[in-house]
Amino acid sequence: MKLIKNLVVTATLATAAFGMVGCSNMSKQDRNTAVGAGAGAVIGGVLTGGSAVGTVGGAAVGGVVGNQVKTTN
Repeated sequence: MKLIKNLVVTATLATAAFGMVGCSNMSKQDRNTAVGAGAGAVIGGVLTGGSAVGTVGGAAVGGVVGNQVKTTN
């Protein structure tokens, strides 16, 4: 039962983060931040066995990394 709860929490956070990517008025840096946060949430959740702290921590780290990615136009 705990595994299902953890998967739902992780999937919800990832879906919310990836949903923001579709906003047309976001800059590339904003989109990279959202994608990084979503990916970080999923990876953090998986690596910590679905821990809420791991999921949120992963989202935070992923968001920072995504924000700092340099893109060429």
